[in-house]
Amino acid sequence: MMGGGGNSELQELSQQLQEIEEHKEELEAEIEDLREEKTEIDDAIDTIGALETGSTVQVPLGGGAHVHAEVQDLDEVVVELGGGFAAERDGESAVETLENKQDTLDDRISDLQDEVGELDEESAELEQKAQQLQQQQMQQQMQQMQGQQNDEDE
Repeated sequence: MMGGGGNSELQELSQQLQEIEEHKEELEAEIEDLREEKTEIDDAIDTIGALETGSTVQVPLGGGAHVHAEVQDLDEVVVELGGGFAAERDGESAVETLENKQDTLDDRISDLQDEVGELDEESAELEQKAQQLQQQQMQQQMQQMQGQQNDEDE
């Protein structure tokens, strides 16, 4: 009779482990997205640093279309601030704004990595508990088999 209860507990642990793994995968995907965003910001910072007035650049129009344009004034860099807002900055302020965005992304990545670490610990604890339950079930089955064998011998 104990075997049935143990099996349902094992199933519950298995379900919890699966949920933890799914959540962990979601967090890792979010971390990857944030890292890609950081790379894009790095590229933007490098580009702003390399641009000069009169440089020719490709400007995305959307839908995969681009147009060549000439940079007329590096004191007018439009930087997205978040929440659908953007601001016009000079080159130096634009770089500073982008670096601040990177710092925010770094903090978020760190928080998510901490959360993944906590999930790893929780998962390890649940796996250990599941192994203990399996061992207990095996011991009970062995004892039942020994008890049945002893009854038959008598």
